[in-house]
Amino acid sequence: MVATDEMMHLLVVDDDTRIRELLSSYLSQNGFRVSSAGDAQEARAKMVSIAFDLLILDIMMPGESGLELSQSLRSEGEALNREHVPILFLSALASAQDRIKGLMAGGDDYLSKPFEPQELLLRIQSILRRQVPTQQTPDDVSFGDFTFNLQRGQLRKGETIVHLTTRETEMLRILASQAGEVVSRQDLSQQDGQNGSDSPVGNARGVDVQINRLRAKIEETPTRPIYLQTVRARGYVLHARS
Repeated sequence: MVATDEMMHLLVVDDDTRIRELLSSYLSQNGFRVSSAGDAQEARAKMVSIAFDLLILDIMMPGESGLELSQSLRSEGEALNREHVPILFLSALASAQDRIKGLMAGGDDYLSKPFEPQELLLRIQSILRRQVPTQQTPDDVSFGDFTFNLQRGQLRKGETIVHLTTRETEMLRILASQAGEVVSRQDLSQQDGQNGSDSPVGNARGVDVQINRLRAKIEETPTRPIYLQTVRARGYVLHARS
C-alpha cells in the first residue's frame, strides 16, 4: 500500500531490528504510514520534525528505556503545552506490576510480547478512536444530491424523501456522524450489541450487506461508489460536502 498524507503516522521504537521490520510491514499493509527508530535518541530526533499520531514503544532498550522516554515526553508535553501523543507499550515484561508501571509512566495501553498482530492492530485502532476530539455533530450531512438529518434519521434527495429501513437508517447515522472518517466493520458490528435487534448489523458480513443496500439508494453506480467508499482492510467512509 502506498502511503498518503491522510494516513495515520505511527512510530515504532524497538531495539530489535526484526520486530521493527515486521511491525512496519504489517501496519503499512493495514492502512498506516509507519516510521521506526532503534532507540529513544533516534525516536526523539524523528519527533522533532514529524508529529506522529501514535508511538509503539518497547520498554527494555539500551540507554533511555521506554518508560523513561514516555515520562519525559509527558513532562515535556505539559511544559510546552503540546498535544498528548498516545503511547502503546510493547514489552516482554508481562506481570501486572509491569503493566501498571507502564500506564503510570504515561502509556495509553500495554501489550505483552509475544502478541497476535491482529490484537495489536485492534488496540491501535481503539487508542486512535479515543484521541479524536469531540466535535458538535451537525444536524444535516450532505453528499451529492442527498441530505441526511441525523436527529430525524431522514434522507432526502432534493425535496424527495428516500425510504430507508430501520437498519439502513442506523447504519447511515453512524457513518454520517463520522463523515470523512473511516468507520471499521468491527465498530459497525459492535453497534448492534448496543442498540438492540433493530440496529444495523451483528457481524462483518451483515455490515457488507447493509452497505450494499445503502449504495443502491444513494449511488448512481453502486459498484463504483462515489460517496460511500470502502477503505481496504479498515472499513467504510462516507464522503460528505463541507
